[in-house]
Order: sequence, then C-alpha cells, then structure tokens
Amino acid sequence: METNGTDLITDLCVETVDTDKNVENVNKKNKKYFAYDICGQKFGHMRFLKKHLHTHTKEKTYSYDVCYKDFSQKSNLSMHLKTHTNDEPFSCDVSGKGFSQKGNLARHYRIHKGEKPFSCDVCNKSFSQKGYLDVHHLTHTNERPYSCDVCGEKFSQKLVLKRHYRIHTNEKPFSCEVCNKKFSGKNQLNVHLRTHTNEKPFSCDECGKKFSCKVNLKVHFRTHTKEKPFSCDVCYKKFSHKSNLAVHLRTHANEKPFSCDLCRKGFSQRGNLAIHYRIHTDEKPFSCDVCGKKFSSKGNLKVHFRIHTNEKPYSCDVCQKDFSYKGNLTLHLQTHANEKLFSCDLCRKGFSQRGNLATHYRMHTDEKAFSCDVCGKKFSQKNHLNVHFRTHTNEKPFSCDECGKKFSCKGNLKVHFRIHTNEKPYSCDVCHKDFCQKSNLTVHLQTHTNEKPS
Repeated sequence: METNGTDLITDLCVETVDTDKNVENVNKKNKKYFAYDICGQKFGHMRFLKKHLHTHTKEKTYSYDVCYKDFSQKSNLSMHLKTHTNDEPFSCDVSGKGFSQKGNLARHYRIHKGEKPFSCDVCNKSFSQKGYLDVHHLTHTNERPYSCDVCGEKFSQKLVLKRHYRIHTNEKPFSCEVCNKKFSGKNQLNVHLRTHTNEKPFSCDECGKKFSCKVNLKVHFRTHTKEKPFSCDVCYKKFSHKSNLAVHLRTHANEKPFSCDLCRKGFSQRGNLAIHYRIHTDEKPFSCDVCGKKFSSKGNLKVHFRIHTNEKPYSCDVCQKDFSYKGNLTLHLQTHANEKLFSCDLCRKGFSQRGNLATHYRMHTDEKAFSCDVCGKKFSQKNHLNVHFRTHTNEKPFSCDECGKKFSCKGNLKVHFRIHTNEKPYSCDVCHKDFCQKSNLTVHLQTHTNEKPS
C-alpha cells in the first residue's frame, strides 16, 4: 500500500496494534512506520510506540523500592537511581551544583536566568518546570485523588502519599552521612544537612534574619504581618503556627502527655517539662548580661530584661497603664471590674488577688517573714524590704522630672510631685482645708479635736 507523509497523520488505522484503534501501521517505500493519531507522533519501531503510549495512559510500571517513585520507562528509572548513588556527572558552571541528568541541569539553569516558561492559565503564576505547574493546578481544582488507607488523609500527588505513609510504617530510608540521623524524606535530610554546614539560604526581606528552611521563613514572616491563620474551635484563639494550635488544644482536653519522673507533675509540652526539671536540678543556664541574675528558662530571662530596658509591652485599654508582664496586666484589669474574689475571714476586706489577701492577713497575725540581712529589721511584705534595703545602699532610682530630686521609693516621688502640680487630694471634712499628703491631714484633724499630736 502506498501512502505519503500526510497519510500517516490523517488516514484511518490500517493495522491495529495492541488492540488500540488509534495506532496505524503504514508501509512507505518498504519502510514500516507506526503513528499515533491522537498526538500525531510517528515511530519506526513498535517498542518506541509502546513507550510513548505510557505518556497518554499515565501508566508507570517501573518503581524504586527505596523512595517508591514510579516511572513509565525503565531508562527513566535508571537515571533516577543516580540520585540515590550520588552519581552527578553534570554540574552547573554558575553554582557548581551537580546533577545526575543533563535535562535536570538544563532545568536548573533557568533559576540563574530567571526563566519561567510555564504559566498557569488561571492565575498567571509562572514556573520553571512543567511538573511544578501540574502540581500547582491542583490548588485551583482542590483535587486530591490519593488517600491514605490508614488515616484517610488525602493528597494531590501519589508521591506525597507514599512519603506520608512512612509516618505509619516509621520507615526512614534517608540517613545523614555526618551524624547518621535518619529521615523519611530526602527533602528533610537536605534541610537537616544545613545544620552541619550552617547554610541559611532563605532571608527575611523585613529584618534580614536568615533561615535554613523556606517553611521557617514563611512562619517567621507572620511576626511582621501579624498573620495568625490557625484558630482554635473552642476559644477562637489564633496562632501563627499550626503546631502551636495543636499544643494549645491540649489545654482544653486537659491532655498532659509529658510528666516529671520525680514529682509526677504533668505538662502539655515536652519543652515545659524540660524547663520544669531544672527546678529539681537547680540548673539556671541563662544569665542576665546586666546584673548577672540567672534563670532556668530563656523566656524568664527575656521578661526579666525588661526591668533594665523599662520595656512595658502590655497596655491597659481602660486607663492606658503599661506593664512589663502580661500577668500583671491581667491582675490590674480586675481593679477596673471591681472584682474582688478573695476576702479576709477576719475583717471581710476584699481583694482582687490571692497574693494581696495573703499579704493583708499578716496584719492580723503580725507575721513578718522578710528580714533585712544588714540590720535585721523585719517586714510583712517583700517590696517593703526592698525599699528599706535602699537606705543601706543609698540607692535612689526614682527621680523628679521637674527638679531632679531623687527618691528610694516610687510612692515618695509621687507625693513629692504634688509640690509641682499643687495637687492636694486630701480634704478636711470640718474646715475643707486641702492637703497633698494623708499624714498631713491626719495631723491637722487633731486641731479640731484638741488632741495633742504624739
């Protein structure tokens, strides 16, 4: 049968190959060609046509047992094996990075050129590789055809499902040549290797901070944007990181999977248990550069440092008073709500804080648990001892903005400042004379009662 080149594309099938009606066998000048009329490609040998058919059927009959990646051709599997043997005969002349395949080098070179020839027809986002575009398309269709038969989680890619499955099998085929730590995914190994090389290729555009992993940069960037995409379904508290939400949910379930083997106290986070354990060992690895005070946790040191910087990041929405501790703000807010949950069982006086009630109770018991190391004088409150101690050190950390006079106690500065403002908040009920100090009013009242001051 005679035919021309056009007949290879347009004519109907002359001979059926593998029962596929789309394949035609045409004889031209005693040379046999095999053409596929869906895409128009022609082949001189049936085996080439069979290989090509896999691109249409998406059939991948060759699989590697280590990473479970599938291939439609045996030659592609052979090339892929080089990624596991670290055989990289092709290297980039710009960055020096090696590749097992020449095609991968060509694709990599687009990074240096900034070339992205594949574009999404939905959002116009561009990609350097067609495979990246195909995966990206699934974000628009929300298609997840692959599901885990253990936990039911769905995935858009078969390869990602196979990686996920290692969570259940605890399989970790990739190991670090430096420390022998094992990983379930090659990408995790690559990120881990940067801990040995101290390589941090991803940097924040806002503050310049560098990261070894792109995901960590993405999470960090939320500190600048204040983005908190993860929300608790119970209390609606929001978080910038999914793992923080997972830990937070334990507070609602009262789940404390980590417990101290010395006192049996439970914790929702492993890190909190590690910090707690230092109470038993009296370990304080974090010290203040200014005063030398030591702390068992980095967070406590950070909060303490605000004493030196006078930083007060927490502000009251009612009176705008600032606080260096979030806990102090919470307690302060109770003064606006006039909420006094704790009352003295002797005089019935109410308090918004349990600690204040305990301090007040010492007035009735005359207990003075805090004593001065220098003169032995005792006090019922620790802050009274701290103020007293300044009489020995002659420390006066509070100074008047108007006249520069210094005081050892903030309360004394407040009273002194009324001299400049002429504020007199204490008034006599008899003659209505005003005073700037309560003690002055007390002395004055004795003039009305003819009582001699002691």
